[in-house]
Amino acid sequence: MILSGKARLAGVIGWPVGHSRSPRLHGHWLDHYGIDGAYVPLPVQPGHFEAVLRVLPQMGFVGANVTVPHKEAALALVDHVEPLARRIGAVNTLVVRADGSLEGRNTDAFGFIENLRQQPAGFRAAAGPAVVLGAGGAARAVVAALIDDGVPSLRLINRTTERAVELAHQLGGQTRIEVVDWQERTAALAGAALLVNTTTLGMVGQPPLPLDLAELPVDAVVTDIVYAPLQTDLLQQARHRGNVAVDGLGMLLHQGRPGFAAWFGVMPEVTDALRSFVGGA
Repeated sequence: MILSGKARLAGVIGWPVGHSRSPRLHGHWLDHYGIDGAYVPLPVQPGHFEAVLRVLPQMGFVGANVTVPHKEAALALVDHVEPLARRIGAVNTLVVRADGSLEGRNTDAFGFIENLRQQPAGFRAAAGPAVVLGAGGAARAVVAALIDDGVPSLRLINRTTERAVELAHQLGGQTRIEVVDWQERTAALAGAALLVNTTTLGMVGQPPLPLDLAELPVDAVVTDIVYAPLQTDLLQQARHRGNVAVDGLGMLLHQGRPGFAAWFGVMPEVTDALRSFVGGA
């Protein structure tokens, strides 16, 4: 680590924040590129979040990541919001502008698409229909990313149908989004080119995702944004039947790239060494 009195400072704000792999991720990049800077965890309770945001520029920070439970609150508190973050309804990246004001961005959509594009065969959302499980904040970023990448149609499935209907109404626009009942999730896989799980089902400490892939074409891509465990039951099932299976660690790594570039002036790369270092945390 290189640190001087001129070091550029960034960090991740959350509550709790001890589980975050972002300090490990950005710390690796800072060392790799020999940058005079630091990236630190900032555990901030919800009641103190606004006050902390206001003092970031005065403390010399060039920006920060925002994680649960502050992403939606950040949207309402920053001075400037990029259009994509407003569409998604959440901010995960803060950039301190030259005048000391705060700009809110969302890089989750970028991270999701870039993770898929890293696959050997490449990925194009325009290749066919996508099926997205879940309708929370992560699903909003995934749906926005797929729409912007040209997905022809999208089937949205959530255990609470009303949330899926709301998401489809807010983000659909000219892209056809069909809300499918949770009980019909297996049949909805027919003809899909991509299956995305954005729910917590299958995550460590959560129930498994009950899904039969029998109707899913074997040339479809399957991705799970969960990265704990790295290989979920869904991904193992997909790989066993011949589908390309993409874990969620890459999304975490790629979403960090635009923020790092804004704060430290270098667009970092995602390498196998980085995956091993962050994935082994």
